[in-house]
Amino acid sequence: MLRIALRTLRFRKGAFVATFLAMTFGAVLVLACAGLMETGIRGDIPPQRLAAAQYVVTGSQTWALPKENPADPEEDSEAAFLPERVRLSDELVGEVSRVPGVAAAVGEVSVPVLAGQQRVDAYGWGSASLTPVSLVSGEAPATGEVVLGQGAGTTVGERVELVVRGSAETFTVSGLVPEDAVYFADDQVAALAGHAGTVDLIGVHTSPGADQAAVSDAIGKLLPGRNATLLAGEERGLAEFADAEKASENLIVLSAVFGGLATMVMLFVVSTTLGLSIQQRQRELALLRAVGTTPGQLRRMVIGEALFMAVFAAGAGLLLGGLFGEWLFDRLADNGIVPTAMVHSSGWLPMVVASGAVLLGSFFGALIAGRKAAKTRPTEALADAAIQRKWLSWVRVVLAVLAFGGGIALFIVTVAVMTGPIAASTAGPSVMLWAIALALVSPGVTKVLLAVLRWPVRAFAGTAGYLATLSTKTRAVRVAAVVTPIMLATGMATANIYLQTTSVEVANAAFTDNLRADLVLTSATGGIPSGVVDEVRSVPGVRAASEFATSTVFVAKPYDSSLSEDGWPVQGVTGPAAAETTAVTPSSGSLADLTGNTVALPAEHAATLGKAVGDTITVAMGDRAEVPVEIVALYPAKEGFEMLLMPASLVAEHTTEGLPSQIVIRTDDPAAVTAALGSVVAEHPGLSVVDRDALVSGFAKDQELGAWINYLMAGMIIAYTAISVVNSLVMSTGARRREFGLQRLTGSTRGQVLRMMMVEAGMATVIGVALGTLVAGMTLMPFTLVTDGSILPKGPIEVYLSVVGAAALLAFGSTLVSTWAGLRSRPVEAAVAPA
Repeated sequence: MLRIALRTLRFRKGAFVATFLAMTFGAVLVLACAGLMETGIRGDIPPQRLAAAQYVVTGSQTWALPKENPADPEEDSEAAFLPERVRLSDELVGEVSRVPGVAAAVGEVSVPVLAGQQRVDAYGWGSASLTPVSLVSGEAPATGEVVLGQGAGTTVGERVELVVRGSAETFTVSGLVPEDAVYFADDQVAALAGHAGTVDLIGVHTSPGADQAAVSDAIGKLLPGRNATLLAGEERGLAEFADAEKASENLIVLSAVFGGLATMVMLFVVSTTLGLSIQQRQRELALLRAVGTTPGQLRRMVIGEALFMAVFAAGAGLLLGGLFGEWLFDRLADNGIVPTAMVHSSGWLPMVVASGAVLLGSFFGALIAGRKAAKTRPTEALADAAIQRKWLSWVRVVLAVLAFGGGIALFIVTVAVMTGPIAASTAGPSVMLWAIALALVSPGVTKVLLAVLRWPVRAFAGTAGYLATLSTKTRAVRVAAVVTPIMLATGMATANIYLQTTSVEVANAAFTDNLRADLVLTSATGGIPSGVVDEVRSVPGVRAASEFATSTVFVAKPYDSSLSEDGWPVQGVTGPAAAETTAVTPSSGSLADLTGNTVALPAEHAATLGKAVGDTITVAMGDRAEVPVEIVALYPAKEGFEMLLMPASLVAEHTTEGLPSQIVIRTDDPAAVTAALGSVVAEHPGLSVVDRDALVSGFAKDQELGAWINYLMAGMIIAYTAISVVNSLVMSTGARRREFGLQRLTGSTRGQVLRMMMVEAGMATVIGVALGTLVAGMTLMPFTLVTDGSILPKGPIEVYLSVVGAAALLAFGSTLVSTWAGLRSRPVEAAVAPA
């Protein structure tokens, strides 16, 4: 049976190519996403600056979220990534150095430095051995000296000015190294860094011939209770990129979400393409049944043919998918989503997943599509071969009910449970459920909508409209097969794009509403030196000035039921100026009391904790340090955009830089104050003044970067659905060569046939776009209700018009080309050609 099916492929080249392309590009999508997931799971970042160290001890960047019942061993424990560097006690350096087999242990300390216009991290000279780096001239630095890279354009003995932690200092160049780098004396870099008694990490050199396993075990025994992690091999690279673990987790989540969506779309597209292909072969399958082919033989033939194509399609997809996956990963790295040093990994497992997805999708698609032909009695099959009218089955009804139920459930959960931007996690995935549900009932819906369109089309399209409505009325089930991919492409594109535009605009609005600064003083060196805020306050025209620092914190005590692994955003402000420089209006307490170890909480959050003004809670800062803080104010906060307020000095102390990142300024005359601040800027190299618009623009740019990656990932899935639109239309039109031939034999011209097909394409497009809009609406409505209180999404109407225009262009273009190709044959030849 399979041999017979394969021999007839030359008469079904269009259907074969369309199905093959659907399978191939499906494999490409799934492999690319699976490769990204493997990359995130592995998190391979080869050591660069620490390549010469056999082991690296670094602070653990994860923090275990408190359990509701710490004594319950069965309660799951979650871990959060800490945004600030977790440093180690310098006492551990000496303990590690005394381990048998350890030749040297180097405690590394870093400090941001502005050298010219370039911001770099400077290290102690002891860290040079961890790379290793050798002098090309000069000698190691002493106090007051510095070693620079040859590219700095300086000579040994020259005096250079460097900006360290916001203060300009002069050093003598004692030596030069090949690479661009800055090295101070070990004792001086520790003093400059400002966190005495701690080191960023410990690099370990082992003695020649040392038992590496014994050394590793001995060092590991020193670490319990120290919040430290021992890294070896490729893992050493993680110590150079503090955010690498978080980036890996984000990549896993991103690839899982879009990989799951891509797999569902691939299964959907392959199944519908196979279904349309087999639907067009009803006459052939009916004849096989009439001459004695059993239902089992027919099913095996259809499945075997589909798997035959799937094997070759999977092979082609694996070749292209690897290249596409690397390209996709490079785009993520270029835009800072993952470290550029991370290595893309796509081994045998993603290949198995992609191949398995294509084979399974093809198998089930062929099984479902061939089921009707296999069950139909031969005489009924011949009668129903030309025009399929029956489409409803109990399987379709059950699946449709489940899909509609799932979509409704996610709608309710989003509205009733979710808050803020996180609502996208339940609203977004519902697009496929609504699309599948409507696809399952699309033949019935298409019949109804075709009837609605019949009279307007006949009225405005004349003879072509009359012929088109007759054709679509008798071929409603096949029209539905064309409507479905248009609906899917329109719905997915509209929903995914407007989810991002709404998220960005809502976040921008929340940021702008909370921003009361007229001017902002920023630093290129990573922080504002202490005392600068007092200088700013003394400038004429300044109404208020507050230091500003941001981080993420976690409520350690009491138990916080609303705490997630994302923690709570915290803004550090100067208490006496907080009322002027933030838009927060306390419902109780005073922001002026934000001094020392204090905090201001959203009122609802405080109620969840059972705390009020004057009570104390324990907060884990971004560097793991747990600090008891007194609640001095409560305030109403926008749901989904809650944050904590703490003194800037407290927040900055527990950040990687150790300094406030900005000074926010209120003034009635921004232009005059900007000019007056010139003297402050001149005294502190690396500082600059920007206005409110620049700050808002910078925040919006950051939001767009996050949205961009979602556009990219969603775009590749939308492009795949667009291919399915073209496939379906080309297959559907190409199968009507005989019909076109008969029309022309009865007197129709090529132009009349073309106009008829354009009208049919227009009707299919209108129905597909209408259903796609419904899919997008049911996806977007709960999200916009939760985030913005509106049923309409944020974003330009041009987005929707562009989606509709693209769908129409694909539909009309594909129909025109395939119809023109079908009309090239002479009418007599076309009338007797195989269907």
